[in-house]
Parts: sequence; C-alpha cells; structure tokens
Amino acid sequence: MAEKKNSLPYDKKRKRLVKKKVFTNPKYGKPPKDRSTAELLKNGLIILDKPNGPTSHQIDSWVKEILNVKKVGHSGTLDPNATGILPIGLNDAVKALQVLLIPGKEYIALMKLHKDADKKSIEKVCKEFVGKVTQLPPVRSAVKREKRKRSIYYMDIIQIKNREVLFRVGCESGTYVRTLCSDIGKKLGGGAHLAQLRRTRVGHLKEEDAINLHDLKDAFVFYKEDGDAEGLKKIIHPVEYMFEQVPKIIVSDSTVDALCHGANLAIPGVAELDSDIKKDDIIGIFTLKGEVVAIGKSHMSTEEIIEKKSGVCAELERVLLKQGTYPSTWKKS
Repeated sequence: MAEKKNSLPYDKKRKRLVKKKVFTNPKYGKPPKDRSTAELLKNGLIILDKPNGPTSHQIDSWVKEILNVKKVGHSGTLDPNATGILPIGLNDAVKALQVLLIPGKEYIALMKLHKDADKKSIEKVCKEFVGKVTQLPPVRSAVKREKRKRSIYYMDIIQIKNREVLFRVGCESGTYVRTLCSDIGKKLGGGAHLAQLRRTRVGHLKEEDAINLHDLKDAFVFYKEDGDAEGLKKIIHPVEYMFEQVPKIIVSDSTVDALCHGANLAIPGVAELDSDIKKDDIIGIFTLKGEVVAIGKSHMSTEEIIEKKSGVCAELERVLLKQGTYPSTWKKS
C-alpha cells in the first residue's frame, strides 16, 4: 500500500493480535465510554484551540479556573503569538501527557524572507530540510541551548507571495519552526524569520476537533447550573484518547493489580497486543475493557511476545490506573 501523503510516523494502522483468549469480569473496572462527567473531570483530555496572546501556562490557569479542578497541564508549549492545538490534561491525566510527544506534530507557518528569492530556489531549499536536521533552540526557549537532531517528515509550500512563504510542515516533537525558518533564510542567503504559526495536528488530534475557551466555559456552566452534561462530555475525552496512536499490549484482569503496584509485565499476563511493536518502543498497557493501566517500555518485539511463554516483555515507566480497581489475585499465587 502506498504511503499516505503528509503522514506522520504513527499514522500507520496496526493489527490487533490475540495471544490467548480470556474474558473480563464486569464487576471490576469500567469501559472509558461509560465514565461519568465527574470521572472525566478527574482524568480527561481537552483538545483546546489556543488563541493568539496568552502563554500556554496562562491557558492552563484559565482552564483550571473554569472547570474548578486541582491540576491542569499541557503537552507541547506554544509561544504566546502562536495558535492552534494545545492538548490539556485534567488532574490524573496530566501524568499521561508525555505520550503525545511520540507521534509528531503538524504546523502551518508564515515565513518572511529578508531578501527577494525566486520560487524555484525557495522550493529547492525547503526540500533540502526534509529529513534529519540539526537545530539550536532559540534564545527564548524552555530547553537548554545545545544542538540537537530532529526529523522533518514533510514540508509543503502552500503559497509564495513576494517575500512571504506560507507552508505546512510535519515534524518530530521538539522541532522549533522558528529556527527552521531562520535556517532556511540562511541557506537562501538573505535571512528569514517566522511571522505566524498555527499547530494543526498533534498525532491524531486535529484542529477540527479543537474547542475554544468560550465553548468550554459555556459547556461547564450548562453542566453546573442546569445539570446538562452532554456538551461537556463531548469536549472532555477519556485519558485513553491520548493513546490512539501508541502501540498497545492488553492484559488479563488477574494481571492488572500487580501492574498497579509497580510490577513489570510478564508474558503470561498478555492477552492481546498490537502488530509492529519493536524493542524499546514506548507502549500503552491496557485492560480488556479499554482502560489504560500504565505507560511502559517494550523489552521484546511483537513476534517475540507471541512466540515466547515466559519472560518480562515490558518495563513500567508510569502507572496510571489506581490500585484496587481490579482484585489482587496475584498476591495469592
């Protein structure tokens, strides 16, 4: 099958493979789709359309105030003058935001050249930046200023008008589009800077699914004053929605509580798993009901997990499900 144009690395579809046939006990846990609004407020995701002006941290504060929740965090900081998708985690979901750094991001950017350049030269130089690039983060950035490599997956010029170049770019998390524009300008010989930036994708999260702060405020008011939770439930996604593109291993009910207590995942606990898992991949470990148990790091490939009968197949990096959600049958064995 031909690769989809303008695709990010995790856009590929994975197959779900069954290692052993097991069933889940309806007495324990709950499918994410059945969670109440109150439960979503304790462990949910909002795909927010950040406006021009405020910092990403100011947005966090406003969301926290609007929803009256204790903890709010975001994945992938946007500069004050940048707009677009800002994933917001509520309360316990903040611990899972790191998985949104894996799939890659897409931006639409307006670059202003400092000197005239012909269309062919601009197109040629932009193509040269697709692949691995070395960047030095801007002076005003949240990370240490040292050179680092990042991947540019695609870069398409939408329009060139005089010295203004509008383009779409898909890139690895941690890529600075501001630096990309500056480096393109240097290669062209006249210099350039980033004039406007909008983030249109974070993995599978797309701008058409994003909501603004006014919509969030209105939905919460309807929920608190009229008891109408329908609007808010459409806005707040279960934490599991973050893991849409992350490879997954599904475990049996009897394995869940051991993982919640920090045990690494051994092969006998695996019920199902995704195809194309490689050693050292970051994975999501899930229950049979679709609840995320933990973020882990694979010690084996899909093929090895299917073939082997024993051994640790994944090391836990962060537990997300509360202890006691499933019975502690592991303590008896």
